[in-house]
Amino acid sequence: MFPDLTRDDVFRIETKRLWLRWPRVQDAAAIAQLAGDKDVADMVGVLPIPFPAGGGETLAFDARKVNATGAQIKLAVADRRKPGQFMGIVGSRILSDGPSQVQRASFGYWLGRPYWGEGYATEAAHGLIDAVFSYTGVTELEASVRVLNTPSRRVIEKCGFQFTGSDMWDAPALRSRVPVDKFLLTRTTWSSLKSWRDPRVETQKPVLELCA
Repeated sequence: MFPDLTRDDVFRIETKRLWLRWPRVQDAAAIAQLAGDKDVADMVGVLPIPFPAGGGETLAFDARKVNATGAQIKLAVADRRKPGQFMGIVGSRILSDGPSQVQRASFGYWLGRPYWGEGYATEAAHGLIDAVFSYTGVTELEASVRVLNTPSRRVIEKCGFQFTGSDMWDAPALRSRVPVDKFLLTRTTWSSLKSWRDPRVETQKPVLELCA
């Protein structure tokens, strides 16, 4: 499970250019605009096509709900230089937890088209991966990428994930199964490769920023 500090909406992770924070109702319009891009939705597979009216609010509320349980964490990627600017989502879900020596979680993200090709996805991924391994007992992170999604594959590989094979993936938004490449990052590999700076977590911020 994710610890108590991640289950409060004051939790956020700071990277060089980004805040990773709980999604807010104020993000709804930006969520709808970015997630409504078919090229984004095609790669993610779980974003509805077409994106429905009110979908931005639903996505934000659903993310807040699962964050509070501690079984998942879904954080908005936001530009620190333009406070409040929503750019995408990065998240992780606990898949196995308990006394077993292997505790596994999934990792995934999506980023709006205006923010592609600037290194934001890798920066956000580094921040959340560091937090998952630093604040949980997870020993393995797994990720899946559509075979044709070369940019996301590069992001995953930059984070130290190793290719483990291919599979078919349920893509509800596409109403089909699609071929994916599967990757794994172990805690041991993360520890040996880590050159990213430690994420700085803040649990207090101005009251006005807490309004949802």
